[in-house]
Amino acid sequence: MTDTEPEVISIIEGPPPEFLLAQDTWSMSVWEGQTPRTVGMCQMRTFSAQGLMERCRRAWGEGRSVHLDFPQMDGLRQEVEVLAAKPGHVEEGDLINLWVAVPREAAIIDEAEDDASKSDDAGSFA
Repeated sequence: MTDTEPEVISIIEGPPPEFLLAQDTWSMSVWEGQTPRTVGMCQMRTFSAQGLMERCRRAWGEGRSVHLDFPQMDGLRQEVEVLAAKPGHVEEGDLINLWVAVPREAAIIDEAEDDASKSDDAGSFA
């Protein structure tokens, strides 16, 4: 591996991840680029969320990017850049939350969160 090769997290089996449009205010500050992309968020079950976090931290500490490699519905593979990661745990096992740079058309707006952002409640903000 060279100093410029990205760390690649590969999804071997299962459906492609579903990227929700990131609604976190901070997430917009982590993507800067010349191509029209947006920040998407996905959750994935994994055997070791801490192991994946360590790989990400090591790559970012070395100045390398981290990419998520996954199969599309047509069987071809696609890669997106991972911008941030956070481990988690549910009853069924470990999971990892990934914030990634995705093409604008690939991000899905979460209907429930979208409805909440249209609320007149003084506590909501878009």
